[in-house]
Amino acid sequence: MLFGCGSCPIIDASDPMSERANEILTYVMVAGGFGYIAFRSITRAEDPARTAFKWVFTVGVMVFIRLKAFPMADQGGMGAFLAIAICMVAGLALFVTWRQDIGALVAKPFASLYDGGDVQIEPHPFYSIARARQKQGKHAEAIAEIQKQLDRFPTDVEGQMLLAEIQAQDLKDLAAAESTIQQFCAQPGHAPANIAFAFYSLADWHLKYAQDRNAARRAFEQVIALLPDTEFALAAAQRIGHLANPDMPLAQTEVRKFVVTEGIRNLGLARNPKPFAPMEKEPGKLAVEYVRHLEQHPLDTEVREQLAVLYAEHYQRLDLAADQLEQMITLANQPAKHVVRWLNLLTDLQVKSGVDYQTVKQTLQRIIELDPNLAAAETARKRIGLLKLELKAKQQNQAVKLGTYEQNIGLKSARGHSPPPE
Repeated sequence: MLFGCGSCPIIDASDPMSERANEILTYVMVAGGFGYIAFRSITRAEDPARTAFKWVFTVGVMVFIRLKAFPMADQGGMGAFLAIAICMVAGLALFVTWRQDIGALVAKPFASLYDGGDVQIEPHPFYSIARARQKQGKHAEAIAEIQKQLDRFPTDVEGQMLLAEIQAQDLKDLAAAESTIQQFCAQPGHAPANIAFAFYSLADWHLKYAQDRNAARRAFEQVIALLPDTEFALAAAQRIGHLANPDMPLAQTEVRKFVVTEGIRNLGLARNPKPFAPMEKEPGKLAVEYVRHLEQHPLDTEVREQLAVLYAEHYQRLDLAADQLEQMITLANQPAKHVVRWLNLLTDLQVKSGVDYQTVKQTLQRIIELDPNLAAAETARKRIGLLKLELKAKQQNQAVKLGTYEQNIGLKSARGHSPPPE
């Protein structure tokens, strides 16, 4: 019989040579399939040598069946019976050989629900033993455990920061902690946030355990040098500004201390008791302090914000307050949440000062333009919808206060920080 296209025969199925070729091709395909499965099984096995032996034994049994059992089956009668018996014994031998693998194959889909199956687990360091030793006060053992992990993962952030923490907090060895931080930040590939966090932590340790403002300043200055024109540099500059104020807490975790003056003794026995009120600095002196501070630390946004509120609420100079806020709003690399807060503060000051509807609306519109999808943008839209009612209520309830300040109170240029009169 001829197989082909038109009158051109390709393969003659009745040709013995063609049958022999088909048989060889079948053997090659079967051998290739078995070889691929065996290779995958051996390379992924927990005991490759044992699995390889199983495959060699299996191939030997299959070859024996093909060479001995199949010819006996063709003879019929007793030969066929013997062929069946040989196949049964061979099948039992193969089942005994692969019984564990067959059971694992059946149970694998269910076990994978709990152990993750064949998903490769990415190796990562473990510091639970080190933290336990730290809590027990065994700091040398904790450091040894950390070093074991860092030998395998030399650039791990958690391990190096934990090492520096033990050196600074537990051993009070700030020099060693600073050396660890410097080595960590010198490694390439670390995220800017991790570098900034490392130096912030180092500065806090210098302040908390040594009350060393100069060492803390050096740590903040390194953030500015390594991460210029970033929000981390701005935050470091603000921390440097706070270091100049002796009333500010040394470390971020330290509670700010307030001096409480003694009150009137036996207040209930006094005939004409004077109302008791806390002593506050005069606004004029406070403004002078803010201006002088900003001349030395112009990136201290906290003090600049306080100065803006003082300009608007005490001096009734919304223009100077707006100028201070605009300097912070337009400063590059400021986080969006800070810009939103300052725009909302400017809006509040404009409403209190009786600014017209369009001006206040434009300020709120700037919040929406930052990112229309922010939650703050939706809040700004709602406030715009109620803005006319807010302005009207403010006009009705606002008490008009006649001040005695001169219109030109010496606040010539907010950017020049000319202080107001005391």
